[in-house]
Amino acid sequence: MESIKILFSKLKDGTIKEMWEEWLWILHYAKKYKLEIVFYIVFGMSGTVLGLISSIASKNLIDVVTGYKTSSIFLVSTVMISMALFNILFQNLCNRISTKINIRIQNDIQADIFDQIMETDWLALSHYHSGDLLNRFGNDVSNVAGSAISWFPNLITSSFSFLATLAVICYYDVTMAVISLASAPIMLLSSRFLMKQMRNYNKKLKMIGSELMGFESEAFHNMDSVKSFNLMNLFSRRLRNYQESYKKTALEYNRFSILTNICMSIIGLIVQYSCFGWGVYRLWTGAINYGTLTLFLTQSGKLSSAFNSLISIIPSTVGSAISAGRIMEIINLPREQGNQTASAEMKEKISEGFSIHLRNASFSYVEDQQVLYSSCLTAKPNEIVALVGPSGEGKTTLIRMFLGLIHPDSGEAVLQAGDGTEINLNADTRSFFSYVPQGNTVFSGTVADNLRMVKEDATDEEIIEALTISCAYDFIKDLPEGIHSKLGEKGQGFSEGQAQRIAIARAVLRDAPILLLDEATSALDVATERKVLKNIIQQKPNKTCIVTTHRPSVLNMCQRVYRIMDTQLTELNEEEAAKMAMDF
Repeated sequence: MESIKILFSKLKDGTIKEMWEEWLWILHYAKKYKLEIVFYIVFGMSGTVLGLISSIASKNLIDVVTGYKTSSIFLVSTVMISMALFNILFQNLCNRISTKINIRIQNDIQADIFDQIMETDWLALSHYHSGDLLNRFGNDVSNVAGSAISWFPNLITSSFSFLATLAVICYYDVTMAVISLASAPIMLLSSRFLMKQMRNYNKKLKMIGSELMGFESEAFHNMDSVKSFNLMNLFSRRLRNYQESYKKTALEYNRFSILTNICMSIIGLIVQYSCFGWGVYRLWTGAINYGTLTLFLTQSGKLSSAFNSLISIIPSTVGSAISAGRIMEIINLPREQGNQTASAEMKEKISEGFSIHLRNASFSYVEDQQVLYSSCLTAKPNEIVALVGPSGEGKTTLIRMFLGLIHPDSGEAVLQAGDGTEINLNADTRSFFSYVPQGNTVFSGTVADNLRMVKEDATDEEIIEALTISCAYDFIKDLPEGIHSKLGEKGQGFSEGQAQRIAIARAVLRDAPILLLDEATSALDVATERKVLKNIIQQKPNKTCIVTTHRPSVLNMCQRVYRIMDTQLTELNEEEAAKMAMDF
């Protein structure tokens, strides 16, 4: 009746249902590794059998020494030595095999989840801190990967060990088996409380761990700003605050674990001494011999240990379920919208170039806080179109809409071919764009590696041509190894303008029909900026170029200028554009 009450209470608070869904998700990975799971089960059960054989051999050896079965001393000794040597070889061989399996499985699962995260809708994913994502992708995925392959084998082998050991003890003395299992009812009755507490502490620790990793990621990523503003002491204090919060929760969990272990250990001691007393009594009455007493004592300990192993699956189950829930929260986010068929048809018309049209497009990141309202825009091939306006008014939002990262709440955002064919901007139309974002986007590796990200089969000549168009080859050619020179993280050692020109070269090498420059020439001098833009337009015909800028030198080169202000996108005429350029 108590078990039924516990079951219904768990069903009521949703714990069982939630954990069941999380474990079903974990087990769908386990299905891919059936042979590995069988290996682990056979390995675990074989270890139990070897242990039982060794224990029985020990019993017989003691019987031989104490005067029983003296004729079997050679056989018993041979069995014991053989089992010991075989167990050494068996354990090490299985350790090697299991390590290979674990690495492969963890890599497979991590790669699969990474791919799913990459396909997640950008706006939905942007609500999560990068440090939190790293923690989920690292620690939680590792936890799930280990559980996916080991949980079921551990359950089977622990159950087999428990039943096999129980059977051996029952064979010699049923009463001893009953005494050895005296702690089982107490542990089962306390499982509800233990599971709830462990789940709560695990959630708290993972949440704090994500916050700490997020803080560390931001601190290291913005190290130049931290040092420039002399914020080292501030960030050190913040780190210690996070650490103190983590320490407090971890110590609470540790105290709970210690108290639980003390209670369970006391119960275990009572059971152990009870087994010892019963065994001594049976030996005193002549019901058993010394070998059987030794067998009782070792196997009663193993029986308790096997039962504890079964119970210890609970913490790992809880922890793995929480990790699975945290990963599921991410990969269950909406996927990016695409239209592969329509995009493939548009690729056949790429030589004519593409236009972009916004028609009465509205968008808001947060409900009732419009960023863009009923706005229209046109950008055609062989044009440079400028987006201007105060910082924070929505220029970067428009770039994200062009790239299909976000979509209008109402109205249209379309890509139009020369023959009038249209397709809504989405994840698949992104292949028609080259993009240079704000800031430093240079990756560690060689200059050539940075450019080949967008065209893996690019020749050195093509890379040099792209660098020349972006006016970057002037300083790249002077490096010790030219385009094969190593760059540090974020192009360490290069100026902001040089890093921008490398990023522009990468976009040029991609050679997409539409080029998006989001403040991408802000660190260049006017002469270099104008030269780069002219080179890009002359690179190939029918290229559409959209720039967000604060620079009057760019406006003078643009065929269209749009101003975004107070959620409205307005096209400026020549007089208004000229006046804006003068007022910069």
